[in-house]
Amino acid sequence: MRPSDGGRLIAFTLLSAAIAQQGFAAKLTDLEHTRIEYPRPAEVPGDAAMEAAGAVIGKIDIDIRNIFDESDARESNGLYRLADRLHIRTKPATVRAQLLFASGEKYRARKLAETERALRLLTFIYDARVVPVHYADGKVDIMVITKDVWTLSPGISFGRSGGANSTKFNLEEENLLGWGKTLQVSRGSSVDRTTDTVAFSDPNVFGSHWKSAMSYSDSSDGSQRSALVQQPFYSLDAPWSAKATALSFDRTVSRYNLGNIVDQFNDNQSAYELSGGVSNGLIDGWTKRWTFGMRYDRNRFLPTGTSTPTPPTLLPPDRTLSYPFTGFDMLQDKYKKVGDENEIGRTEDLYFGSEISGEIGLSNSVFGANHDAVMLAAKALRGLELPAEQQLFLTGDFASRLEQGHARNLIADAGAKYYWRWRENWLLYAGLSGTTTYMLDPDMQLLLGGDNGLRGYPLRFESGTSRALLTVEQRFFTDWYPFRLVRVGGAVFTDVGRTWGSGVVGNSDPGLLKDVGFGLRLGNTRSGLGNVLHIDLAFPVSNVAGIKKFQFLVQTMQSF
Repeated sequence: MRPSDGGRLIAFTLLSAAIAQQGFAAKLTDLEHTRIEYPRPAEVPGDAAMEAAGAVIGKIDIDIRNIFDESDARESNGLYRLADRLHIRTKPATVRAQLLFASGEKYRARKLAETERALRLLTFIYDARVVPVHYADGKVDIMVITKDVWTLSPGISFGRSGGANSTKFNLEEENLLGWGKTLQVSRGSSVDRTTDTVAFSDPNVFGSHWKSAMSYSDSSDGSQRSALVQQPFYSLDAPWSAKATALSFDRTVSRYNLGNIVDQFNDNQSAYELSGGVSNGLIDGWTKRWTFGMRYDRNRFLPTGTSTPTPPTLLPPDRTLSYPFTGFDMLQDKYKKVGDENEIGRTEDLYFGSEISGEIGLSNSVFGANHDAVMLAAKALRGLELPAEQQLFLTGDFASRLEQGHARNLIADAGAKYYWRWRENWLLYAGLSGTTTYMLDPDMQLLLGGDNGLRGYPLRFESGTSRALLTVEQRFFTDWYPFRLVRVGGAVFTDVGRTWGSGVVGNSDPGLLKDVGFGLRLGNTRSGLGNVLHIDLAFPVSNVAGIKKFQFLVQTMQSF
């Protein structure tokens, strides 16, 4: 691609934004949002004053609000009242299990803010506020307000990306009897397999910070069983963590070239982990954690059988990695509440601090491995607030293993996300990411296509040893709130990307690929079953033989 081509693509996005500014449908007058607004009483002193006075927490009240507000005439019709009656509201004990403070403890404003963030991470809670509401005689009374969403999903869902459809027949409850537990029974079909699944998870076992999860899946190409018991670092002050996991997975692996399956083989995987961690908590704005544990990861590769039309010419060698490991994590306490950025009508907690983590392990035959290797991993991220309503988020990841002094299965990622709110309800987004690899294991591929960012092309279209992707997107947020169920937004976008190098099944590099498109965004305000529905039309710009003139995509995603 000539340098001017990239400029024209970015100009297309900005021009579309300018056109839409003139012709986009006028916003409706419904300015009331479903986010919880609970002003702090004026008579309550500031946080710094109460902390300096040594105030302690007094009474803690829990206010759990239903899906619809029946005191609002717009939400008091028969259908909405029926939904509230059928919905089992979250139990106060479920919310209390997430609190990071208790009556009698010293008042710390940051613990209230961290509790809010923890509550908003739960799929069955739409929004949360934790507010000091009364102060007298050295005691601070706290009000915890949450808003429920509909969590029972009986029915059929459909998705489409990269020219491939996916369907799901599902019965799932994400807040079983109001206790916050998830029970799922489903049947799903994707381009890879058809799967029947039974799963259960509990984010607060017996009201504690322990988590548990179990699942069983029977697929057209194998099965999966998994189990998890964990107490994570649930807060910045959590002094320790513990984790035990087990996974057994038998599946067919397909390797792709130009969107077509080149060959297939079976991967029989077993993986286990027993680990823990310690921390001194938050000190001077930073939390430092040390982790340690043991991992076992075995992959056995087998032919898929004579019925497979694309058997591999050479099976990947079996691989068993077994190693003790230790790691560290440094995390800065720096968050900010925003709205209408990655979601619509929801409170978002963005991270504007720095985090650095690393890990090293030693795989050896003494521990049952067939690969002697040094296992390495590192991660860094940084969030920056810039002038004029601009933000920049930087990430980097690295993982590899050293065998006989040489890197193997090296994967390095870097990314940047830029946001500019140049108008109240208009947000310009740009994302740039790159990945490079070295000596990838033959059962792995680095792919780029309609399923991971290049929306105008088939899924898994390009493969190689390195890739890069640029996305520029003008996002529109409106106050249109049809039936008081979904918030409506829109986007025009362009994607530019390519891969380099010859992958394990050959070179599928047709050069730089470009697409443009537009789409509708529906922000889900009443259900915990996916946050934003994407409905997109994407048009490939590059002239590649055999590619359709447009791609129609329907996806439920966690962000805009």
